[in-house]
Amino acid sequence: MNHLSTCDYIVFLIYFIVVSSYGYWIYKSKKNLNADTKDYFLAQGSLTWWAIGASIIASNISSEHFIAMSGSGFAMGLAIASYEWMAAATLIIVAIFILPIYLKNKIYTMPQFLAMRYNDTVSGVMAVLWLLIYVFVNLTSIFFLGALAIETITGIDFKVCIIALAIFSAIITLGGMKVIGYTDVIQVFVLVMGGLITCYMALHLVSDKLGAKTVFDALPLLRDQASDHFHMIFHKGDKYYNDLPGIAVLAGGLWINNLNYWGCNQYIVQRALGADLKTGRSGLIFAAFLKLLIPVIVVIPGIAAFVLYQHGYFHTEMMDGGVVKPDHAYPTLMNLLPTGLKGLAFAALTAAIVASLAGKSNSIATIFTLDIYKKYINKKASEKLLVNIGRITVVVASVIAMCVAPTLRTFDQVYQFIQEWVGFISPGIFAIFLLGFFWKKTTSRAALVSAVIVIPLSLLFKYLPQISGGAIEAIPFLNRMSWVFVIIIILMVLVTLTDPESKDNKKGLEVDSSMFKVTPSFIVASVLICGILTALYTVFW
Repeated sequence: MNHLSTCDYIVFLIYFIVVSSYGYWIYKSKKNLNADTKDYFLAQGSLTWWAIGASIIASNISSEHFIAMSGSGFAMGLAIASYEWMAAATLIIVAIFILPIYLKNKIYTMPQFLAMRYNDTVSGVMAVLWLLIYVFVNLTSIFFLGALAIETITGIDFKVCIIALAIFSAIITLGGMKVIGYTDVIQVFVLVMGGLITCYMALHLVSDKLGAKTVFDALPLLRDQASDHFHMIFHKGDKYYNDLPGIAVLAGGLWINNLNYWGCNQYIVQRALGADLKTGRSGLIFAAFLKLLIPVIVVIPGIAAFVLYQHGYFHTEMMDGGVVKPDHAYPTLMNLLPTGLKGLAFAALTAAIVASLAGKSNSIATIFTLDIYKKYINKKASEKLLVNIGRITVVVASVIAMCVAPTLRTFDQVYQFIQEWVGFISPGIFAIFLLGFFWKKTTSRAALVSAVIVIPLSLLFKYLPQISGGAIEAIPFLNRMSWVFVIIIILMVLVTLTDPESKDNKKGLEVDSSMFKVTPSFIVASVLICGILTALYTVFW
């Protein structure tokens, strides 16, 4: 296995010094001696639209994309890009309809919204669920995939890689949201540039090995050599139908997954909550444009690795115990890059990992500190103590995730593991938020029913078909999400209509049409994004 050369390490060291130094400069220059929780957790009023958009993408794009989504590209092809391209459309919806509600009501954590709209019980239950998912699924998977990639590329021991990632992300995270937001601009630049270089070199390798004249000729060559990897929609009977069940990626469970992730998710929405509406919307639309680019960076290299593997290249690198491991595709390609460029690509991968770790750690700290510690443990805690508790929470959450991370070695495609397990609670969360936003009668009892029943109901739909008969196929998880969402909406409506609280519910939000007005430039940008998506799905249907 090829490892990094001295030149590669120098390139990476330059990246590390630049990001750390810039983060320290931001921390010192913008430091508030009397920093409060809003300043630490939100960077209130200090992030520009480009910093917000970059930070959203930096928090979103991580090892689960560079490694796991690229692995899914190796296994199933371009169809996995639906998660990215449909997310661009989702961000438009969030910017128009959801962000104004948060900002008008001065919301800066999701449990705070639930406490304001429903009650502390609903807020507390959901805060615990979020923390469990963030720590044991999101943070754990980033540590695992990040350490796995670095181990593959450098040869450094897996445990050492995890510890190094934790230390690097802590340097960024402990400075608060200002440091995270502005260093994420550098992180996004590095990950996009490094990702594009890796994609270019992967196509160059295909053209060189398979006889294409130019790098650009490699794209049609990929489509010719792996035609089954260039379909966005799988039909029933396809071996990957359960992962992406046909039209559901356009008109089903993927919308629930995306709207919950982008609209009701602390570590995503948090970037825009400290800004005014125009700045926040501009940040979200900038993030939407960046999302269109992500499949080029991560999925195309995965498909290139598949084609090369089919022609007999790097069989050893793709195998683990005699089994093909799709998640090895991206690290294997990186090892084939020339000296220097490999260091830049490695810096890009590290940037994605560290930025995402920092963003998720900060959101974990925000929820625990403001919605659990302050509310239930120490109601009289000073602002300084709360900031310190937030920093301690970052360390504790990271240690827990680091200990759990090695257990993910049993999964072939960790990206699908992440989506499915997050999908266990997504329908319930989105139902609570959706009715909370737009139906004033919705009661706290109805929301609590949703919070309590969503996991048992999701588990029922996952295992019941297998238990009831061997001939019955399991329901695809995106379809399960749709069924669970519909059932929970019906239950919430029935509970609300039979609840005396609904007759005089004073916790409904004030929502009027003026909140949803957008600027002409926003409309133009939105139409352009939708036009690009229409073209992509038309070409690759």
